[in-house]
Amino acid sequence: MIVNELTPTTRALTWCLHLLVFGLLALTAVRAVADTAPDAVTVIAVAAVLGLVYAAGPLLPVFSRSRRAAAGWLAVVGAVWLVLLVLAAEGGYLAFPLFFLQLHLLSRRAGLFAVVVTTLAAVGAFAGHQGGFTVAVAIGPALGAAVAVAVVWGYQALYRESERRRQLIEELTATRADLAAAQHTAGVLEERERLAREIHDTLAQGLSSIQLLLRAAERALPGQAKAAVGYVGQARQAAVDNLAEARRFVAALAPPALEGGTLAGALERLCATTSARHPLTVRFHLTGRPVPLPTPHEVALLRIAQSALSNTARHARAGRVEVTLSYLGDRVAVDVVDDGIGFDPLETPASDADAGGFGLPAMRARLHALGGTLIVESAPGRGTALAAQLPTHTASPSDDEAHR
Repeated sequence: MIVNELTPTTRALTWCLHLLVFGLLALTAVRAVADTAPDAVTVIAVAAVLGLVYAAGPLLPVFSRSRRAAAGWLAVVGAVWLVLLVLAAEGGYLAFPLFFLQLHLLSRRAGLFAVVVTTLAAVGAFAGHQGGFTVAVAIGPALGAAVAVAVVWGYQALYRESERRRQLIEELTATRADLAAAQHTAGVLEERERLAREIHDTLAQGLSSIQLLLRAAERALPGQAKAAVGYVGQARQAAVDNLAEARRFVAALAPPALEGGTLAGALERLCATTSARHPLTVRFHLTGRPVPLPTPHEVALLRIAQSALSNTARHARAGRVEVTLSYLGDRVAVDVVDDGIGFDPLETPASDADAGGFGLPAMRARLHALGGTLIVESAPGRGTALAAQLPTHTASPSDDEAHR
């Protein structure tokens, strides 16, 4: 049997078919010699020719690459078999392996037609060698043909089903790979966004404070050396604090301000530090009964307060800031209100490394990820009020858009 790609199963079946053909040829030759048939030499010669012609099929690559060449080879095999069939009745047994070759190498319609012709030829040869037609003469070849058709067509149906399943598995594998790649890309983008928020709310704000303090020290020199030394000391402390933030940021730990303390305590220290480092009066207020919050919620509210106070110190020209932490039952809120110059929220500058403008979008993204909201109210000359709210329990992101 000739196939393009042999699996272990089809290879075993192919070798079984080869052995069956050569075994039946040997049986035909041995019977001719044992029965001392007058044309025994001719039978042996034709059997040998048929064996050589049959062996050419599996050995020559052209028959495995071209269906037309394979059909021609099969026709030659059939013609030599007919000669052997005329000389010896045992040649009729070769009809059974020929059925498999015909059904495999030819199209379904042509293969079925070849099987019918081969069956009729075998029945006629048996009848001629026995001197008459009987039902027993027809049963053997007809039953063999039926078995061959059922086996080959059943195998082909199973093979087609196996191919469909293989293609489906390949598609599923490709889909899983695409999904994994998409999830990886989404994870990378989400992590980049998280890193951008963390850097903006910690290191960038700290470096901005250090810059403002050093500028103040520069303005105080040389006439106000004591004040300059104070500014430099505050800048150094800010650098120490931000170094601690950076180390914990790399280690994915909670902010140092929250370690061993509460959110209220961290916000109160933040207000005191901001008042000491900038010409601002920052006061902290706590309302409501404090309840335990998930760590991501506390981190988010602390970062938002840090970012809001940094923006106030850099841009608002404010003299007083009120920071309020409110526990409102199922919600917790942080409000930051200043008396600065204010701005138009609809004209917030786009994100830019030099000009800023990343703070509010980062706050909204941080809150939205935790199911919270951000409200910003401001107008030129009327100060700014920022309100960040989160649920007091772990919740999925809200479907409502943050107030813009």
